[in-house]
Amino acid sequence: MTLERRIDQGRGAEPADLVLRGGRVLDLVTGDLLEGDVAICGDTIVGTCAGYEGREVVDVSGKTLVPGFIDTHLHIESSLVTPFEFDRCVAPRGVTTAICDPHEIANVAGLEGIHYFLEASSRTLMDIRVQLSSCVPSTAMETAGADLSAADLAALKDHPRVIGLAEFMNYPGVIHKDPGAMDKLRAFAGRHIDGHAPLLRGRDLNAYLSAGIRTEHEATTAEEAREKLQKGMRILIREGSVSKDMNALAPLLTERTAPYMALCTDDRNPLDIAEHGHLDYMIRSLIALGVPPLAVYRAASLSAAEAFGLKDRGQIAPGKRADIVVLDDLATCRATLVLCGGRRVDEAGFAARETLPPVARQSVKAPTVQASDFRLPGGPETPVIGILPGKIITEHLTEDIPARDGDRRPDPSRDLVRITVIERHGRNGNIANGFVRGFGLQRGAIASTVCHDHHNIAVVGADHDDMALAANRLGQIEGGFVVVAGGEVLAELPLPVAGLMSLDPFETVHEALVTLRAAARSLGVTLEEPFLQLAFLALPVIPHLKITDHGMVDVDRFAVM
Repeated sequence: MTLERRIDQGRGAEPADLVLRGGRVLDLVTGDLLEGDVAICGDTIVGTCAGYEGREVVDVSGKTLVPGFIDTHLHIESSLVTPFEFDRCVAPRGVTTAICDPHEIANVAGLEGIHYFLEASSRTLMDIRVQLSSCVPSTAMETAGADLSAADLAALKDHPRVIGLAEFMNYPGVIHKDPGAMDKLRAFAGRHIDGHAPLLRGRDLNAYLSAGIRTEHEATTAEEAREKLQKGMRILIREGSVSKDMNALAPLLTERTAPYMALCTDDRNPLDIAEHGHLDYMIRSLIALGVPPLAVYRAASLSAAEAFGLKDRGQIAPGKRADIVVLDDLATCRATLVLCGGRRVDEAGFAARETLPPVARQSVKAPTVQASDFRLPGGPETPVIGILPGKIITEHLTEDIPARDGDRRPDPSRDLVRITVIERHGRNGNIANGFVRGFGLQRGAIASTVCHDHHNIAVVGADHDDMALAANRLGQIEGGFVVVAGGEVLAELPLPVAGLMSLDPFETVHEALVTLRAAARSLGVTLEEPFLQLAFLALPVIPHLKITDHGMVDVDRFAVM
């Protein structure tokens, strides 16, 4: 739309393209509920607080209008569907902007994966913005499918869909001035650099922030988040399928702090989205926890836009992008109409999009394994990963596990089961075995190629034969999730796009996850989300004990044991 048309429609000199009539607008600056029509020209709001005529008029009487929600940090791959299905899954819930880090697919397919997301972002109804994946691989203690240098990333930094550099997970590399980390930080100096520094405090936090890092989604306590706020870092409250920090950080979100806090999901799957919601779930939950609605809606939109330099959105005001959510009620946050850039979010809009062919097919190139590959000699003093439900931080436990016939076997009676990571990119065929506590698994095995961030095969099991069957089955279905017991596959979900995403609609993926969850529970698993919990046990930048294809990793020492 031309500048002249926007001005004329804003003045009322000609009918607006679209008018929303009869509702009230929540002003996120003053907190007032504003009366009057909302006039839209193309993708831009041109009028509020007045009466307008329109070529199309939508009656929103009795409704409350709020700016579209902005997810400030997420990995779309963790929704287990393509960007197009993610769009169809969450945009109707009011999410009009998603700031994604495609480092899951980047760790499998490198620049090809990032280009896929950049191309897809120009075709979705919601506005997908990309942060360039800073840590591919996340550390030198794992084998990924790609290795992206500062030069690789710098070549894309001026792409119109790119904001800056995604979560800098290698915080020891920053603090200790690793040359590769320094090259990336210098390449993006002055741009937005997203942080990732769980439990980092004091002078080490000062050093990390001095590198130009601006935002952080890894704070898990109000005390940690407060220190980071006090040191100039904007806090992104996270509520994913595994990492659930909302309840802990809710007391910190007030009308005073809201301008410096935002919301994100990080990793959330279709099961949780269907059963609970996305950012809409966070909004109504925070309000139910007693956080002032103005603070919550600011964090969900205006504060998020300001934090990431998106000056064209975050308010329902003239000159802003027409990202609007129409609600029955602020407290329940149920969208009855959503506009993304002035376009209706509905099936007709989704059907009109151009899509892209998938990339990174046939990406699982793991060796065929046998039961003997899961043996673990030595002992009896054994490091054990201790799961903390609802967190990706783990405990570093030590248990006496004596060997029998040269193998420290799983012991379900003590909730001690085998965890194994198998390199699947065809680079070295590494296999590493260890122990984990917290699944409750009594028999069988579960396996996944969603394995942060290197996305090798991760298997947890009480039986070596079932573990071998599960791992080998993943190679046959191009990756995904598998549940096995007694030599039979009980449930599976193929994820043929990089071993991370399905080609099916999100409804089909949701149904498969329900079946997988039931199958896992039949093995004794007690975790609400066992598959993503398994994925994070292989991420060696989150304290305290993890496992990669290189072996068990003491994250506090940042070293393979």
